[in-house]
Amino acid sequence: MSRIAYVNGRYVPHREASVHIEDRGYQFADAVYEVVHVHAGRFVDDGPHLDRLERSLREIRIPMPMPREALRLVLAEVVRRNRIDEGLLYMQVSRGVARRDHAFPAQPVPPTLVVTARRIRPYPDSIEGWGTTAITHPDLRWARCDIKTVGLLPNVLARQAAKEKGAFEAILIAPDGTVTEGAATTVWIVDSEGTLRTRDLAGNILPGCTRAVLMQLLRENGIAFAEGPFTHAALRIAREVFITSATSFVKPILAIDRVTVGDGTPGPVTRRLFDLFSRHVRGQRNEPARVAA
Repeated sequence: MSRIAYVNGRYVPHREASVHIEDRGYQFADAVYEVVHVHAGRFVDDGPHLDRLERSLREIRIPMPMPREALRLVLAEVVRRNRIDEGLLYMQVSRGVARRDHAFPAQPVPPTLVVTARRIRPYPDSIEGWGTTAITHPDLRWARCDIKTVGLLPNVLARQAAKEKGAFEAILIAPDGTVTEGAATTVWIVDSEGTLRTRDLAGNILPGCTRAVLMQLLRENGIAFAEGPFTHAALRIAREVFITSATSFVKPILAIDRVTVGDGTPGPVTRRLFDLFSRHVRGQRNEPARVAA
């Protein structure tokens, strides 16, 4: 079956989908995007993703292309037409089409909205075999990483560096030696003292939706954690490391820069959080429980 995309009011075959050559998303990366996980034909955490989309658009002064409920209908129709049971939904909004000039168009133009969807492998039933590896890499991104823009060249180069070294993710290190986040993920550690930690939002990171949902699950289950900076040195001696995102869920990092994390297997905290988030994805109720780091 041919894939179907939505482009500015039309559902078209994916291979025929296109935008104007002077679309500002194409020429200036003047656009934002979101990715939503689809599980069993339903959206996972679409509310937080749409909240973040609206925030990103406000920050760069692009209007919503349509009211939220109308957008939800478009997203659902793209999923339906592509017969997605387990997959990813991608939406991108640019400032629109205008004569090439760095400044905003003198007369406002309609935003460009593109929505696509594709199938992915189902959410893993077990954490076994779900772990991966990472490298560390200098954080060379711009100063507004809290906005989910399509300007991802530094992230692309970091991910390519990881791939060339046989790793999955690049963990980004700021000039002051602190960990910011992954090239496309949030980074968490269980530090050498047993504290579950992740970077705070003041540290110029993306407010990850999976990050926020996991934090809520931690609070509901009485699991303590700390938000704040931690160093590259702390990362290197952490008991456990894992990453979160709409596509990685809760993914253990078993080695960094070819040095084993812990004993090289998913640790007890990561295992528990994988299970908590797995139940959330499947719409199951989580029972409060404490985890000893």
